[in-house]
Amino acid sequence: MKKVLMVITGARFWELKDGSKHPTGFWAEEFVVPDRMFREAGLEVTIATPGGVTPVADEFSLVPETNNNDSDKVQEFRSYLADAKENLAAAVALEEVDPGDYDIIFVPGGHGPMQDLATNADIKRIFEATLDDPSKIVASLCHGPASFSTATREGQWLFKGRRLTAFLDEEETQVGFAEKAPWLLESRLREYGAIFESGPAWGSYVVVDGNLVTGQNPASAEAAAQAVLDLAARA
Repeated sequence: MKKVLMVITGARFWELKDGSKHPTGFWAEEFVVPDRMFREAGLEVTIATPGGVTPVADEFSLVPETNNNDSDKVQEFRSYLADAKENLAAAVALEEVDPGDYDIIFVPGGHGPMQDLATNADIKRIFEATLDDPSKIVASLCHGPASFSTATREGQWLFKGRRLTAFLDEEETQVGFAEKAPWLLESRLREYGAIFESGPAWGSYVVVDGNLVTGQNPASAEAAAQAVLDLAARA
């Protein structure tokens, strides 16, 4: 049985450029859809957060306005989160994770990773141990690749030269945070040396580069999770 480490932000706010704190968390769809798909496929999923705190969903991800005005979809996500309450509360501390225990590292987004995973030493340690191992899969969605920020070895960014995608600066502008954010994810990943690829704003878009799977935004959750399952089936 393949084992998945689902690394979720523990942040409940995102500190903006002006010092104000914007309420946040993980983006519901980006957890719910992959978690459900992985478990239904028979994978063993362990949830981890910095400090082992219980992660919370960004309430903005649980309103019709951010889900194509689909109230049924919102209710589906809320129901799944209610059922997953014990799993989320049982999150292990990222500091205690042995990456050798897992076949797949999966990082959902939401603005939370911009606050905590972007500076986390333990996610750096986990990527150092897994990204160069072709038997492992590293995957992330939307703002999740903020967690790639610290992943260096001897001053070299581990993701340099890798094809990937993430939440676009254009998308950040359209949700009204581009001018408020301390930094923009797409811009940072390009600056650090990623070969950044993208599709149209808000459309599903996934990049698979060897053992690295990335999805552009919440709409990419299903396709990204399926790409992970496809790679895992061939491993």
